Amino acid sequence: MNKKKIGVLGGGSWATALIKILSDNSENEEIYWYLRSNENIKYINKYNRNKKYLSSVELNPNKLKVTSDICEVINKSEIIIIAIPSAFINEALKEVKNLSKKYIFSSVKGVIPETNQIVADYLVDKYNVQAQNIGIIAGPCHAEEIALERLSYLTVASENEDLASYVANKLKVHYTKIKVSDDIYGTEYSAVLKNIFAVASGICLGLGYGDNFQAVLVSNAIREIKRFVDIVHPISRDIKNSVYLGDLLVTSYSKFSRNRVFGTMIGKGYSVRTAQLEMNMIAEGYYAAKGIYEINKKYQIDMPITEAVYSILYEGKNPSVEIEKLTSRLD
Repeated sequence: MNKKKIGVLGGGSWATALIKILSDNSENEEIYWYLRSNENIKYINKYNRNKKYLSSVELNPNKLKVTSDICEVINKSEIIIIAIPSAFINEALKEVKNLSKKYIFSSVKGVIPETNQIVADYLVDKYNVQAQNIGIIAGPCHAEEIALERLSYLTVASENEDLASYVANKLKVHYTKIKVSDDIYGTEYSAVLKNIFAVASGICLGLGYGDNFQAVLVSNAIREIKRFVDIVHPISRDIKNSVYLGDLLVTSYSKFSRNRVFGTMIGKGYSVRTAQLEMNMIAEGYYAAKGIYEINKKYQIDMPITEAVYSILYEGKNPSVEIEKLTSRLD
């Protein structure tokens, strides 16, 4: 593919990590970056750091064009990477009129709450983006470790092999290894589901369950992911690959996992609202639990962990009681 300008939408930790990766790749030139906060933009332009997220990371001012005008970034970029939390995507894109001719990659790992859709389906339905022009960036990769330049693996998925390979090359730096896949729906749904299971892992941790049970929970979770993605998008895939199993493991066990932290607070007795306020960060698993629960009404797939998390977060059920019920459904 010919050289294409890249734009990143989002000002959080993962957006900042992606900006770091793209900036560190010597082949990339101008990178357009949309952030909502003008105050934060001024700080970045002055100090070359995002003061709110990954503040230790020094950004390359020679490569970045930072703006609060989302339409400017979209108009000037041919490849758009969305790194806005799913709960805010619909609002953030409200002024955007036309995305149909853009190549769009989602690194969101969440469900659009207004429509209960993954980002790929949302882009197709609302903006008439062709499936061939959509991609997913996923994998067991925490922004905090990108900041430390610790070796991380990412998967770039698209039905357009040339497009996936092009973006993969743009994300290659000395601390990343990149795989290419054609499984856009499996990778995106898996990325959404693992956040639900990380919330479940945190709830169990908060309730005092130990490593033995966590191992059972996670081994059942990967089977729940497989049942779901094999029905929703039945293609040949190896669920043991890092983009599926690896992402689940790191999100369920890592100290950097905000979904695990959120779940731990729920398990310790915090209300959903109090936990959200205390964290001051978005736990995608909260929205994902409702989205997947609603989507599964169509498919009726056996998803006991998802159902338990949904009942705790949205029906106000007692976490201790619901996890105790869940233990009899796992093996």
